[in-house]
Amino acid sequence: MKVAFISLGCAKNLVNTEQMMALVRDAGHTITAEPDGADVAVLNTCGFIDSAKSEAIDNILELGALKKEGRLGKLLVAGCLSQRYQDEILTEMPEVDGIMGTGSYTDVVPALEALASGDHPRYFGDIQHTDEDGERIVTTPDYTAYLKIAEGCSNGCAFCIIPKLRGRYRSRTMDSLLSEAKLLADRGVKELIVIAQDITRYGEDLKDGSNLETLLKELCKLPFHWIRLHYLYPEAVTDSLIATIASQPKILHYLDIPIQHCNDRILSAMRRRTNKAQLTELFAKLRAAMPDVVIRTSIICGLPGEGAEEFEELCDFLREAKLQRAGIFQYSREEGTLAAAMEDQVDDETAKRRVELLVDLQSRVMDGYNEDRLGSVMEVLCEGFDASAGCYAGRTYADSVDVDGKVFFTAAGVIPAGTFVNVRITGTSDGDLTGEIEE
Repeated sequence: MKVAFISLGCAKNLVNTEQMMALVRDAGHTITAEPDGADVAVLNTCGFIDSAKSEAIDNILELGALKKEGRLGKLLVAGCLSQRYQDEILTEMPEVDGIMGTGSYTDVVPALEALASGDHPRYFGDIQHTDEDGERIVTTPDYTAYLKIAEGCSNGCAFCIIPKLRGRYRSRTMDSLLSEAKLLADRGVKELIVIAQDITRYGEDLKDGSNLETLLKELCKLPFHWIRLHYLYPEAVTDSLIATIASQPKILHYLDIPIQHCNDRILSAMRRRTNKAQLTELFAKLRAAMPDVVIRTSIICGLPGEGAEEFEELCDFLREAKLQRAGIFQYSREEGTLAAAMEDQVDDETAKRRVELLVDLQSRVMDGYNEDRLGSVMEVLCEGFDASAGCYAGRTYADSVDVDGKVFFTAAGVIPAGTFVNVRITGTSDGDLTGEIEE
């Protein structure tokens, strides 16, 4: 069969898609990224918050339209949306021919065979016991790849549905990770992005002495140029971990640390394990150990109980902390979470307005960071020539894939994608940097 794959949501979901692709290829089928003309489209969905659910449903409807026109054979929906709404999808979306939950990625080949025989497969394996060590067809550019070190989450934040969709936290073994990382390095990957729902708790469940520090030190022995870390939970960032990150040249001084809020009462309601004073202390430690550290975070506006006073405190905190990168999200009331049942729900318009105010505040922080880069020379990973800009584009250590800005720069010669170059920063443009290659 000719099988198209579409992956929505986070990088962790993308890794599962890449694993499914390898299984399908090894079974003798043809892989394509284009559903038009495919026998089957496999849609790996996100179902975390309302916007992700809407995106998944829109994709199902678009693929259904292709089916109706005779340009696509069957539609198999996998991932978080199907795990969360399996009955609703089957009863309300006739476009879908089969579904698989987050515990059944490895069942993709039997599911395809069932579709081919005219059945409507429904695979929902144990989300607490999944195979995360399978081979992948890496779909990111040759120079960048993700290394997913764990699945699930056991933190139990009040606003989050992920433990019910992905199961408890499960670390992969050190041996399996180092074997996969070596394969990626051998293929020419230069930027390794270490991911999990929470990388700081890596190894705690294995009870064999494995931990993030040991893993990072081993990864640094491999010929990567950059090692980037997503996500570190603030309460688990120890002095020892800070020292390891600061002392290893390959580990980028770019740390994604989701804090969600700063008000102590809101943090407690979220079931987070830090308070404002601890967050302030952590950021001070990081900046003392790594003066050039760039901190990225996630913020939720509009959690139940967040009043004007708590929101103003959050604004003041972000002005003072000057975290260079931040994703600002409106609270999404998700059924099945503790926060959904809380009193004092914030109305949508108020929450939306708070998001807009924080985005504006944060853009000024980012503009200040960019202006401070003017005149400096920064190492840039070239991602190729951008025809619309008429110059090359790339990223510094301060910019992660798809979530941060870029550097647009000119060069006299040809710069292949995946090349590291030194760029003198000469300007800023809508949150991005501009410059010229330093010969």
